Amino acid sequence: MRLRLTPQETTFYDLFAKAADNLVVGAGLLTELLGSDKADRTGIAERMRDAEHAGDEVTHAIYRQLNSSFITPFDREDIYQLAGRLDDVMDAMEAAVDLATLYQVEALPPGVTDQVDVLVRAADLTAEAMPRLRSMKNLTEYWIEINRLENQADQVYRKLLAHLFSGEYDAITVMKLREIVENLETAADNFEHVANAIETIIVKES
Repeated sequence: MRLRLTPQETTFYDLFAKAADNLVVGAGLLTELLGSDKADRTGIAERMRDAEHAGDEVTHAIYRQLNSSFITPFDREDIYQLAGRLDDVMDAMEAAVDLATLYQVEALPPGVTDQVDVLVRAADLTAEAMPRLRSMKNLTEYWIEINRLENQADQVYRKLLAHLFSGEYDAITVMKLREIVENLETAADNFEHVANAIETIIVKES
């Protein structure tokens, strides 16, 4: 039977929950981006950058705790991977907002709303699921739903690409918008990577 130290468990689980809650903040800022004009995007980008920095701080705190802990609640490599996966989600969302601001796009394609809706749902599910990692129970439906959402995101992404290359936009605008929607697609992929990391942990510990 593996020896477990409660203080270290609490620290890791609390930090994972904090990282997941921060993704909800990031997804909310994506929603704000949808209804914004070019003048509003600078402020949204700054707040998203702050959220990304906050996420980095949580990730580094997990790594520091990992390096200073002799006993961990589950495999060290899985702690490292889960922290990195959560950070990857925020990085992709922040990149999408930053590019929309820097490129000064006039309007985002309607399909981007569907992408953001998926990310908001995935963020909410991840934040709701993370506290259950402590007991390692009732998580199966979480990763199943995240996988379903990622498949939905793939379909939305393909339709968006078809729309971008329909001839409605000039070549430069296509390049700008494609980078934005690709980062949103990457964020959806990364949510699935988070769910896969959690599934791996549960399988190992069961």
